Amino acid sequence: MFSCLRTLPRLSALLILPAVIACDTPADLNEGSPSQARPVWNQAYQENTEADTVSQIVSQARDAYVLLDPFSEGFGADPAAIVSELQSNGNEVSAYISIGSGEDWRDDFEDLNPYLVTRQWGDWEGEYFVSDTAGALPIMKARVDRIASWGFDWVEFDNMDWVYDDEYRAEYGFSATIPEGAAYYQALCDYVLSKGMACMAKSTVDEAGSFDGVTYESYPDDRNWWDQAGAKSFVAAGKLVVIVHYDEPNCAQVRDEYQAIYGPDLSFICEDPRVGGYVHF
Repeated sequence: MFSCLRTLPRLSALLILPAVIACDTPADLNEGSPSQARPVWNQAYQENTEADTVSQIVSQARDAYVLLDPFSEGFGADPAAIVSELQSNGNEVSAYISIGSGEDWRDDFEDLNPYLVTRQWGDWEGEYFVSDTAGALPIMKARVDRIASWGFDWVEFDNMDWVYDDEYRAEYGFSATIPEGAAYYQALCDYVLSKGMACMAKSTVDEAGSFDGVTYESYPDDRNWWDQAGAKSFVAAGKLVVIVHYDEPNCAQVRDEYQAIYGPDLSFICEDPRVGGYVHF
C-alpha cells in the first residue's frame, strides 16, 4: 500500500464532484526518520487532463504545497481570502508566474509586449519568449507586488530556463543571453525574498542558490531528464523539491522510483488519465 489522496470523478445530476481515496504508507520509504515530503496541489499546470480546481483545493488540501495561478481568468475576485483560507489549513501557497514568456491573455501583456519576441511559441498558443530581460524585470516585479499583497508564501517561476535552449534562441530570435537570464531570475528572486516570500525555481537550479525550492515536470517517455546532482543538492539542503509527473497510470510506482533516487523528502504529484486528474501523495 502507499500513502495518497487520489482524486476520482463522481457524477451527480448537475456536476462532477471530487471523491478521495486514502491509502497507507510503507514504513520502509521513510528509512526510520519522518519524511519531509509534502502533498502537492496544482491549479496552474494542466497537460492532458484537468488541473485541480480552487474549490477542490480549498476543501481538501492540508499541510501541502499549493500552486495557484491568481492571474487566471475566473480565479476569484478576492485572492487574499482564498490564500488565507488555505493557510488556515496548514498549506503553503505559491503563485504561478511565467518569467520567461509573455502570455497574451494576461492583463499586463501590452506592457510586457515590447520586451518579447514577435513570433509565437509553437508549443503554446498565445505565448512569446522574453527577449529583453531588463525591460521585463520591472513588469514582473509589479506582479510580485500584487502577489505579496494577497499574502502568498511562495512565487513559482515558470519558464525560467528558456535562455538555456540554443535551439529556441535560433528559432525565435530572443536576444537574452544565459548570463542575462540568470541575472534576471536572481534579481527577481531577490525581490520576492525582500517581500517576505520564498522563491520556487522551475526546471533548473543553475545559478539559483538563493531559491528555496525547485519544481520539475516529468513524462512517461522523458523521466529524470534534469540535472540530478542539482536536484539532490536542493534535497540535501532541506529545500522543497517537487516533481509533477504527467499521463501516468502507475503513479505510485513512479513516485517510489523517484524517491529511491532522491529520498523520502521528495514531493510528488501525478496526473493519472484513468481518474481524469491529479493523484495527491
